[in-house]
Amino acid sequence: MSQRATIFALASGRPPAAIAVIRISGPRAHAAAEQLAGALPEPRQAALRRLRSSDGHLLDEALLLRFAGPASATGEDAVEFHCHGSRAVVDAVLAALTGIEGLRLAEPGEFTRRAFENGRIDLTEAEGLADLLEAETESQRRAALAMAEGGLRHQVEAWQAHLLALSARAEATIDYDEEDGLGADPALSHDSAELASEIEQWTARPTVEPLRDGVRVVLAGPTNAGKSSLINALAGADKAIVTEIAGTTRDQIEVPLAIDGVPCILVDTAGLRDTAERVERIGIERARSAIDQADVLLWLGDPAGAPDHPRIIKVHARSDEPDRASAPAGSIPVSSVTAAGLRDLLSHIAAEAQTLLPVEGAVAINRRQAAAFKEAAEALRLAEAAPDIVIAADGLRSARSAFDRVTGRAGVENLLDTLFGRFCLGK
Repeated sequence: MSQRATIFALASGRPPAAIAVIRISGPRAHAAAEQLAGALPEPRQAALRRLRSSDGHLLDEALLLRFAGPASATGEDAVEFHCHGSRAVVDAVLAALTGIEGLRLAEPGEFTRRAFENGRIDLTEAEGLADLLEAETESQRRAALAMAEGGLRHQVEAWQAHLLALSARAEATIDYDEEDGLGADPALSHDSAELASEIEQWTARPTVEPLRDGVRVVLAGPTNAGKSSLINALAGADKAIVTEIAGTTRDQIEVPLAIDGVPCILVDTAGLRDTAERVERIGIERARSAIDQADVLLWLGDPAGAPDHPRIIKVHARSDEPDRASAPAGSIPVSSVTAAGLRDLLSHIAAEAQTLLPVEGAVAINRRQAAAFKEAAEALRLAEAAPDIVIAADGLRSARSAFDRVTGRAGVENLLDTLFGRFCLGK
């Protein structure tokens, strides 16, 4: 079998910069660094070295760090060059590495993928790291960092250890107690139920997607209800076209907006009405679909005709107009012209959106992880209610399989390319 390729890439931001970090990982990492820098320092000891090309030309004077696998970020031999951050220096060092046999430029996320494959991190930590690299708000950063630092991994490992002990008890009973029959084990049933209850508490939590992707706040209602004017007022910019012509909005307009620190996506939709115009009908169909998918719905129509939605805020728009001065009960009066009521509306949106977000400081799981936890809990409930120990043992095996999908030990091959494709070249 051929030796695994040694990879390299710029791991810091695009030049120019004060410092540029170039990473190498793989079986030839140390040998390649020696070709450029000469004698290497001891592992984890920084040293200043002159980097030279194959023909002896000086490329740069850089700080060099060497790591010996498996005690490295990737689990392989690794080297970092901390060079001057000009484009010319970076290009010259990368070109020199390209010319070394057995080395190639890393693919997006390949360093992290190798860390995962070599057991340095599990899948939950890799997902947390991907979210951390994309974090734009303080809440996103905290949630992603908790995951990337192993917050969920440690919890799952504790559950797996407990589950393995339960499985061992069940298998021992099957192997050695056949003469006494294979009926239910009350103690095993009780312990399975306790573990299931603990896991179910986690599956009842809000998932991280609304925090990561933004809470979808959909504005809906009939034509000329003031949706586009309101979205412009909330955004503080002209994002949607506003005219007196009914049916102006045909397609959805999405506006990212942080409301009291909560990441939201405001969605303007086509006005709801009966029409024979084909393009407008398509927009109305999309509006109805957006209503179904809304995390929070702002309804600007007749309160009596409001859709059934768990988080609906009824808005009495255009409250500055004389014939709309009185708002129906339960509706928030707002004016896009005078800004009256906007602050109150934003507070209501933030309060509804907050119910969809993970609790600050708690480890926030994603939908994939939540689905696997739910499957594990259901398998444990099967073990709890099993009429005999053989069925209980099968339920415990299914629960262990679900946990393996959470950590990436099994059943996630189709997920990996998508996940690691979210990373940059040097990560």
